[in-house]
Amino acid sequence: MTESSLAPIASLYIHVPFCAHKCEYCAFYSEASSGELINRYVAALVRELELVAPDLRPKTVFFGGGTPSLLNLRQWEIILRAMEKLNLLGAEEFTIESNPATVSADKCRLLRDFGVNRVSMGVQSLDERLLDRLGRIHSREMVFKSFDILRRAGFDNLNLDLMFAIPTQTMEVWRDTLNEVIAMQSEHLSSYEVIYEDDTPLFQQLQAGEFSVDEELACAMYEELISRSANAGFHQYEIANFARESRSGSKQSNHPPIYQPIPAFACKHNVNYWRGGSFYGLGPSATGYVRGVRTKNWANTQLYCEQLEKGKRAIESSEELSPLRRAGEIAAFGLRMNAGWPFDDFQRATQFDLRREWNAEIHQLEERGWGKIAGDRFHLTHQGLRFADSAAEMFLR
Repeated sequence: MTESSLAPIASLYIHVPFCAHKCEYCAFYSEASSGELINRYVAALVRELELVAPDLRPKTVFFGGGTPSLLNLRQWEIILRAMEKLNLLGAEEFTIESNPATVSADKCRLLRDFGVNRVSMGVQSLDERLLDRLGRIHSREMVFKSFDILRRAGFDNLNLDLMFAIPTQTMEVWRDTLNEVIAMQSEHLSSYEVIYEDDTPLFQQLQAGEFSVDEELACAMYEELISRSANAGFHQYEIANFARESRSGSKQSNHPPIYQPIPAFACKHNVNYWRGGSFYGLGPSATGYVRGVRTKNWANTQLYCEQLEKGKRAIESSEELSPLRRAGEIAAFGLRMNAGWPFDDFQRATQFDLRREWNAEIHQLEERGWGKIAGDRFHLTHQGLRFADSAAEMFLR
């Protein structure tokens, strides 16, 4: 549905830019920082929350990073009490990303007390050698221990985040990781192929010829992920995201229908992104999209704090998108989802007809075997989802 210009924004993303150690593959804005800068960041974030609170009624809140769970009890208490004072608590879904090395019982209790009800834990691998290869600070033992701490604290909506096609990772090691992760019985699973971003140590190692990329193995690992997760009761609802419909998780066949209703434990915050909804983005480097205007905060914690200390948002750039350009982006993002785009929903969201404005692109994807019109919607096929980035580019205007 179209958003009223007066309706408060229902999604809030907050970027916590601090990590105990910068991972070899990471291209997100993050830094290993001192307690003094973190305290300064917390105070600046509270100021930014105060500036946007009148226009916010969050149904979803997502703290990403970086490593949000790195913040200590006192820092979390300051942020959460500020949100309470500003009437920003009570979201239907309140997610915090965590590293297995920074989960504690005390912290979990505090987060639960303030309404956090979903935790996404960055596991990446359960192979000690690969964890070291990626520059992760946690061990496999910490993953199991932290998962148990979260369960005992009352978290009944947990995501485990994995990576595949890691340099030197074999199919046997990948299968072992999938076996162990699936046995943990989380409600959600996300898994991403390693991407070699410029300005990361892993990219530099690739350029130096220290290892090569095996595309055939990467494809086989992705197929293994889809097959194993389906057999374990997970429903793939987006290229890299799998969720249960219930905690028991009824099993699917190896080839489930390409589109189906979004499962109950899907990440509602991310679905809002993929369906083109508005959201505020706070914190250094955070991007927001509110009523047709995209903003990006400065990717510099020091500068971010300085701007907020002067009482103004730390926005580096602001851009108003034309309706057609925004509709193209919404089409591209939405096609990442297995359900694709129902034509009526797309028209309500954008005021454009997907079949008319992108008729040539839809037919081109159908001819390639990458896309299909199925009744009331257009969606990517199994093969098309594998090449979703290339398909998405065709819809951008």
